[in-house]
Amino acid sequence: MSLWMIGNLILLIVIVPVLVALLNRLLAATERIRGATDDTLAGGVALIGELHNTPELLATTDEVIKEVANGAVRYAGPVSKLLG
Repeated sequence: MSLWMIGNLILLIVIVPVLVALLNRLLAATERIRGATDDTLAGGVALIGELHNTPELLATTDEVIKEVANGAVRYAGPVSKLLG
């Protein structure tokens, strides 16, 4: 047997199976990542469907903030007279 033949046998018996195992692990990890990204995309699309009423909710928030501010001003006036 020549030295080249021994090298080729080592390559076929040792290196190729190791490379196949590593590539298999890489493929499995890639499939898990693909599944996670699909789930993320589906969640994002579902979230977009929930955002259609955002302008109305922001308008309601603005109204509530104005009411709270008016109440705070009405409360602060008599409290300042009592304290001061």
